[in-house]
Amino acid sequence: MQKLLNKVAFITGAASGLGKEIALHFAQEGAKVIIADINQVAAEETAQQLVGQGYSAISVVVDVTDEDQVQAGINRAFETFGSLDILVSNAGVQHIEPLHQLSFKDWKRMLAIHLDGAFLTTRACLQKMYAAQRGGCIIYIGSVHSKVASKLKGPYVTAKHGLLGLCRVVAKEAGPHGIRANVICPGYVYTPLVAKQIPEQARTLGMSEEAVIKNVMLGDTVDGEFTTTADIAQTAVFLAAHETNALTGQAIVVSHGWFME
Repeated sequence: MQKLLNKVAFITGAASGLGKEIALHFAQEGAKVIIADINQVAAEETAQQLVGQGYSAISVVVDVTDEDQVQAGINRAFETFGSLDILVSNAGVQHIEPLHQLSFKDWKRMLAIHLDGAFLTTRACLQKMYAAQRGGCIIYIGSVHSKVASKLKGPYVTAKHGLLGLCRVVAKEAGPHGIRANVICPGYVYTPLVAKQIPEQARTLGMSEEAVIKNVMLGDTVDGEFTTTADIAQTAVFLAAHETNALTGQAIVVSHGWFME
């Protein structure tokens, strides 16, 4: 039996990487998915790919830092499918630079995408979910950097820590409405975002790209392996399908042992 049959899922940053993999897994489990992404062409292609495989999907262009675009995207999702059951707040970027050289502009951009985007999509979804009175699930894609710090990633670490606080507030406020909230904290997943970091960290740290992968990214894993997009998508399916409040407010680390609690 499909675990998310007829559920409607709004996924940000879903045109590539983790978001795209989560969208595919959700669709395979019976969900109707909204591919929300700032990249219109990629979002449309992803939605068309899913439809071509027999799944229900639409694309919406959303800059998660734009209040009007977020609201319009959520409205279109609700109008198209008649409900909204799951939000996956996944859109994110990375910036590698030491704090003493970091511009205020770049600091604000990073926090806007990760935290403002999470807030705006959460608020819009909660309004729909509260009105519908059928519960729901909100999943934030955090990071092991929601738990620990690394050099050169000041705004990213700050934002990912912030998602934990937002999630816990949502869990407290929305729990009585049957709405759950969780954070998934991936280790290093080999996505375009991480691939871009490798040469950046190599230059900044003065080491080879191979050393960055082996020592910086995977040195603390138990098997020297990257976490996969499928690892994260399967965790998202598990949380989205877990219908009680038993796990609400929890952060689930998926990192091949990179970080353990």
